[in-house]
Amino acid sequence: MKNTFGSSIAVTIFGESHGEEIGVVIDGLSPGIPVDREFINAQLALRRPAGKISTARQEQDEYRIVSGVFEDRTTGTPLCICIPNTQTRSKDYAATRALARPGHADYTANTKYHGFEDYRGGGHFSGRITAAVVAAGAILIGTLRNKGVMIGTH
Repeated sequence: MKNTFGSSIAVTIFGESHGEEIGVVIDGLSPGIPVDREFINAQLALRRPAGKISTARQEQDEYRIVSGVFEDRTTGTPLCICIPNTQTRSKDYAATRALARPGHADYTANTKYHGFEDYRGGGHFSGRITAAVVAAGAILIGTLRNKGVMIGTH
């Protein structure tokens, strides 16, 4: 399994739940597409955990666009977004290192990475990674809007 999806536009996710940052690289975007930071913020707010059965971890999802955007428009080069992890308690996972937690990808990660995976908080398979996916989705929705494509449901 790769961490890059797509061909015309390639989206690569990176990072782990308890690593320094998670993020995404989007390659293949046309130059000149408007980047709406308020829309990105709104989409990230929608994915933020809430409610009794959700995670207690409250990340702000403050992101940095480190490349591929100049003056709020895409440049045509790879667009990279980094999102710092600030609410980690890695020591909580030391006792469960050898266990495959129900409802998690611990066994799969251990099998795929032969025991070298970052197991803390689910590592690369954590729900935390969805912040990077949502940020990419917000950029790509902007790309579709720029082409006159409307997304809706009924």
